[in-house]
Formats: sequence, structure tokens, C-alpha cells
Amino acid sequence: MDNRAEVREFLTSRRARVTPDDVGLPAGTNRRVAGLRRTEVAILAGVSVEYYTKIERGSISGASPEILDALAKALLLDDAERAHLFDLAHAASPVARPRRRNPKSWRPHESLQWILDAITDGPAFVRNGRLDILATNTLARAFYKDTFDMPGQPPNIARFTFLDARAHDFSPDWERFADITVAILRTEAGRDPHNKELHDLIGELSTRSTEFRTRWGSHDVRHHGTGTKTFHHPVVGEMTLAYEGMEMESEPGLSITVYAAEPGSASAERMQLLASWAAGEYGQNTSRMPAQESSER
Repeated sequence: MDNRAEVREFLTSRRARVTPDDVGLPAGTNRRVAGLRRTEVAILAGVSVEYYTKIERGSISGASPEILDALAKALLLDDAERAHLFDLAHAASPVARPRRRNPKSWRPHESLQWILDAITDGPAFVRNGRLDILATNTLARAFYKDTFDMPGQPPNIARFTFLDARAHDFSPDWERFADITVAILRTEAGRDPHNKELHDLIGELSTRSTEFRTRWGSHDVRHHGTGTKTFHHPVVGEMTLAYEGMEMESEPGLSITVYAAEPGSASAERMQLLASWAAGEYGQNTSRMPAQESSER
């Protein structure tokens, strides 16, 4: 799949965000662009205007790591944006190979499920870059109960966020959560542009959600590794949880996310209530349900 439009739109949006003052250049008069001119980016990156123009128009294949790094510095890209630029260049290379993993056929190996099940104080789950939930422990199944309840669909955090009204109650700071969700998908699209399932999801969300479509056009990307979030669970109420996301060395493209409440806090008490509710609601071996459900639908 040709990613020249993605390259063009990403670089144009980043260039528009940087002002001459940001990089120590005189603003001058009669500026017709929102941010830097192409000539100014070329000067800052130490390349010719013709070469930068070629790259910005989408012809990024063959750009060296040194050139990409210079462009990242000229455009004041953060770590996630810099990585995204490198991903776009890699995807444009004729020797690049798409990373494909069909969520409908993937199964967690037994020892991975043991590890998830061993985490008993907070939700733990495996997801891919498309935000499909592929495997969980019992608490994660209970935590994302509404995501699993969406009719006719495998559990997917992005689809729930933009296509289910319950998401606004589940995430009190829904606007920020929606921004993060789209940035994760945009990052994955740059990393794996040949993923048909990902493109199908983006097409569905763009068609059905104005909120998604607007955010998708901003070309924001993100490394989503650690932080805190507040949720309002439909059974136990509000919980503020820390989270850690860990890339799986054995399964490139997949990550494990674990949530935890501060010990002794009201959120920790509510997490214990959720565990009790889950035991009564789902019974035994509930942690294996998500992977089976997502693969069989």
C-alpha cells in the first residue's frame, strides 16, 4: 500500500505547527503559511529545498537515518513523532515487509495465559496495535465488560470508544481518552501500513464517527507506555488507576497492559469489589473467554 499521502500529510501538519520563533528564525513579512516554509525546514535540516520538497511530497523511500534525524530536529518532533517518521520511511522502502497477524486466528500460548492469570490485583490484558483485546485475566474481562458486550463485534477499545455511548460514562475525561486512542492507531498505521484489518477499522470509524474523523486528520502519534487514568465502571464506580504497557519480545506488535490502584485507596477497595463481582458473574476460567470470543466471531 502506497503511503506517500500519509508521509505528505504528516510532514505538512508538523511543519505548520512550528513557528520561526520556535527555531530562532526571523518571521519576516508577508508569510503565507501557518508555520515554517519548506525552504526554512530545508535550511534547518541541512538539505536542499528540492530534496526536502520531494520528501514532503511523499518520496521518502531511501532517506538515510541521518536525514530523517535532521528533519526530526528541524520540525521539533518528540520521540513518538520521530519514531513515526522512521516508520513511514521504513514502510516506503521496497525491502520493507508488512507485519501481519490476524486477530481472528491468534491464540495466547498457555504460559502467557498463566502469567495473565497470576496477576490478581488489577486488570491485565494483551492487545495489538489495532486495539483488539486478545487475551485477559479475569479482572480485565470484568473491567472491560461493556467493550465485550458490543453486539456482533470482537472486543476492540477504539470501536467501543467512538461507537458506543457507554464509553463517555466509562471514561470521564473522554476527550483526552479519544485523543490517545486515535494517536495509538495513527502510530500503528505508520508502523504497519499494509495491515488490512487496521485499515478496515479506520475506514469504519471514519465513516461512522465525526469525532474520530476529526482527530484522525490531526496526524498526532503517541508512545503509550505509562501513566494514570480515571474510569467510572458501571458496577463499582470511579477508579483512578496507574497503568504500564510492555511490548512483548516474543510477539512483535503485541503488548501487555496492567492496571493497578494505589494500595489502601478507595480505588483499591473498588477493585476488590470488582474482583468479587467478576467471580460471581463469570465463574471459573473467565480469563480465557476474550481470546476465544475475538477469534470465533
